Amino acid sequence: MSSTDEDTPLDLAGIGIGPFNLSLAALADGAPGLSTAFYEQRSAFHWHPGLLIEGATLQVPFLADLVTLADPTSPWSFLNYLRTRERLFPFYFAENFHIHRAEYDAYCRWASENIPGLHFGHQIDAVHWRPDRHAYELDYTRLDEHGDAQAVGRVFARNLALGIGTAPHVPEPLRTLADTPGIPVLHSADYLHHRDRLLAAGHITVIGSGQSGAEVFLDLLRQRPAGHEQLTWLARTPAFAPMEYSKLGLEHFTPDYTRYFHSLPQDTRDALLPRQWQLHKGIDHDTIAAVHDELYRRTLHGGWPDATLTPGTTVTAAHRHNGRIRLELEHREQRAAGRLTTDAVVLATGYRERPLDGLLAPLADHVERDDRGRHRVDDRYRLRLAPHITGAIHVQNAERHTHGVGAPDLGLAAWRSAVILNTLTGRDLHPLPRRTAFTTYGLTPEPGGSPSGPLTTARPAHDRPARRPGH
Repeated sequence: MSSTDEDTPLDLAGIGIGPFNLSLAALADGAPGLSTAFYEQRSAFHWHPGLLIEGATLQVPFLADLVTLADPTSPWSFLNYLRTRERLFPFYFAENFHIHRAEYDAYCRWASENIPGLHFGHQIDAVHWRPDRHAYELDYTRLDEHGDAQAVGRVFARNLALGIGTAPHVPEPLRTLADTPGIPVLHSADYLHHRDRLLAAGHITVIGSGQSGAEVFLDLLRQRPAGHEQLTWLARTPAFAPMEYSKLGLEHFTPDYTRYFHSLPQDTRDALLPRQWQLHKGIDHDTIAAVHDELYRRTLHGGWPDATLTPGTTVTAAHRHNGRIRLELEHREQRAAGRLTTDAVVLATGYRERPLDGLLAPLADHVERDDRGRHRVDDRYRLRLAPHITGAIHVQNAERHTHGVGAPDLGLAAWRSAVILNTLTGRDLHPLPRRTAFTTYGLTPEPGGSPSGPLTTARPAHDRPARRPGH
């Protein structure tokens, strides 16, 4: 193995190349005097390949691409991607405001193959702060296409952007079965990889009430013969509810609301997030309608489909029983227990932010924490660090507890990237509007004032005290 030592620190090193750091790389491309590089352990860009179900669309408009809502003139826009593929006129006549997921994946892969400074097959092993260099030291391993180590290297950067993404969440009662080879209990993230195997099973259970659960249930339903569907769909939520998609409701995904949410006390933010589940965990109206239409179609010649849809239900335990899977259930409103025996389970149970502690272990004592041990994030997406660490660590999609429901939303990707770059360069590299919502969140501080003003670097009072790990 070889080792390299770059003497000149980068201005910015990105760890992880998902849509959010890809957006940051796209908006940084061509910025005068700014040196950047981005590292990803996978060999190429892939965006939820197990959920690229035929016909499935994004829940945000195509304008929520990598760059447009911060810089619509960027060469890395979705419309420019279509132009390079000579597909602008077909797209124009198709009148699709919400594009297919597979098309978004192809667009991002095009960008990832052409934006300079992206390094796939590079696994970041450790991050240290080097005060003598006023920079972070990143040790990495270069991997081949099979994930085997080829060489090691080192790079220095004055600032970091962490975009390590989220991981599929498996509820605790089902983890043992999901981790056992040969047992058909899998997360929806792997759905397409195991679809044929699932369809060969007798009875199938889908768990989860969000968009992924609805899409998986609908896809399975369409493949099963009428009257012999053998499908169950369970959800903890009190209903299979539509996504909040009213125009004013969508303003929760604006920078104005993000600023308002960030300004709230920690306990208020923590209480607010669970109540906003329909903003991001509901199902779009078209998918709900398609599920009902498919079920209704199967009643045209008499009888009902062999499909059970039960909300308000929690799986409390799961185990193997006579070669099948037995789920122990609890219905919240009935306060009753039940049991379901099935042959396969698809967990559409969402994703969780990957913890930063492992990657930043050498810096653990220098990261400020809130009362629940979570990292503090300022209004410009920077971790709050000890004063002697002068380099910023920006986070992407790791700040829902401080910035609200918009943290994982593609529609805020370009804005957040622009804020990060403007902060790093100290200038309006990408000028941003002062106001983005018709709704005024919170009370106006004084006559004629507006709580929707520009971002400020002043710390809210509730964010000032720091708790260090171990203190």
